[in-house]
Amino acid sequence: MRILKRRLILLTTLYTLVAITQTYSQQPNIVIIYADDMGYGDLQCQNKDSKIPTPYLNKLASEGMRFTDAHSSSGICSPSRYALLTGTYHWRRQHDIVNSFGPPFFNESDVTLPEILKNNGYKTAAIGKWHLGWNWKFKNEPSGEVFQWNKKRKFYKPEDIDWSGPLTGGPLDQGFDYYFGDGTINFPPYAWIENDQFIELPKAVMDVHNVGFNVNEGEWEFRPGPKVEGWNPYEVLPALTKKTVAYINQQEADKPFFLYMALPSPHAPIIPNKEFVGKSEAGPYGDYMFQTDWVAGQVMKALKEKGLDKNTIVIFTADNGPEKYAFERAEKYEHFSMGDFRGLKRDVWEGGHHVPFIIKWPDHIKAGTISEEVISQVDIMATLAEITKTSIPANAAPDSYNLLPLINGKKYKNPLREATVHNTYDGIWGLRKGKWLYINKPSGEHSKMPDSFKKLKGYEDFNTPALLFDMNKDAEQRNNIFEAHPDVIQEMSTILEAYREQGYSVKR
Repeated sequence: MRILKRRLILLTTLYTLVAITQTYSQQPNIVIIYADDMGYGDLQCQNKDSKIPTPYLNKLASEGMRFTDAHSSSGICSPSRYALLTGTYHWRRQHDIVNSFGPPFFNESDVTLPEILKNNGYKTAAIGKWHLGWNWKFKNEPSGEVFQWNKKRKFYKPEDIDWSGPLTGGPLDQGFDYYFGDGTINFPPYAWIENDQFIELPKAVMDVHNVGFNVNEGEWEFRPGPKVEGWNPYEVLPALTKKTVAYINQQEADKPFFLYMALPSPHAPIIPNKEFVGKSEAGPYGDYMFQTDWVAGQVMKALKEKGLDKNTIVIFTADNGPEKYAFERAEKYEHFSMGDFRGLKRDVWEGGHHVPFIIKWPDHIKAGTISEEVISQVDIMATLAEITKTSIPANAAPDSYNLLPLINGKKYKNPLREATVHNTYDGIWGLRKGKWLYINKPSGEHSKMPDSFKKLKGYEDFNTPALLFDMNKDAEQRNNIFEAHPDVIQEMSTILEAYREQGYSVKR
């Protein structure tokens, strides 16, 4: 009787293991590659006049679906990352970035994409730039002081911080099983973090006026603060690439994984490694973008060599538009990182948040397809949840639309999204609904456009209380038709106010 019982238990256990294995093998792996400050026009396959070769991303687009009207939640770093990982517009929490030694962007009540996937049997990993805060412990107020950007700045020195104990509030507390990164390439601490520990404690201080290396274009953009002795910024992107490839090589086909690879490039400092110098016709930034493309290619190569590519969803996109150096780059090299769009990083103008977006899923997405549908990165959470049959708790991902029908090739008479909010800082708000784009101020600008670039492009300022554009005819935002459509203005402002007040934007 006892032997029979043991056999029954063994058979039940084996049956369960087989069932789990079958379920896992059917679940697709997920890799999100998130570029930093990359413009829509930096991707060669969507800019015929690009001076930057992007062969790997071109190939990814040819094997999957490219969205030509995709948007980040914000025109800056931290808010867009939060929105992608929660399916929630950033402005429901805050508008600004997480500054040096800032607290977590997340509320305790927030539900994240890695959390729900982890609950559904996925291994979850984040590699690269975090920029969403940690729970730091301080011994005292910042004791360092430096004159930078025309003002005195206080900063934390190594002795001001309590380095004991594990770091909390970071990736491991937001649903990731594993983390490796430097936090943020141009923010302290300049040190490697693995999971919730520093690999080496930062005991030196970054001298922002004498970094010890040459920068190729623009400024270092470094904030002062603790660093590991001998910290070399040129080693960051190569190290993250190697770590990502190694992580993929550790995975097995019978256990699905979700990998969020947040690149520090082509964000400033613009520091292409020497083997990539001169590979573009757009100067050092073009070379750094070429290297960014190469990194994406190494991830795809690793997936293929491990035999995981056929069952892996790969998403490539970026957190916002290009940095201010794009103006000079356009005039000097005739490469327009923002493409044909007006404005760039920080702006509510289209160039601030209109980003590259490619998704590849073999045998599910028809190769080489292009969608002109308006989508947002907040939609990633609901879409992946639907694909993986993962439950989203009530009230989570309140702004996330399921894009699976679009990915499957379904055509809609009306847009899938009712409307999409564009915002960076509190004060200037945009709303896209169908062909209409409404901005509640006379300008969407935050990053000052040089007069020389304004003259080059033939841009003119507007003097109406708000703005309205027909994006089907005027994606460059040159022809303000605010006064011709008061009914549209009223409808758009009403929808925008409702989204902001009711706590969700997905139609229920």
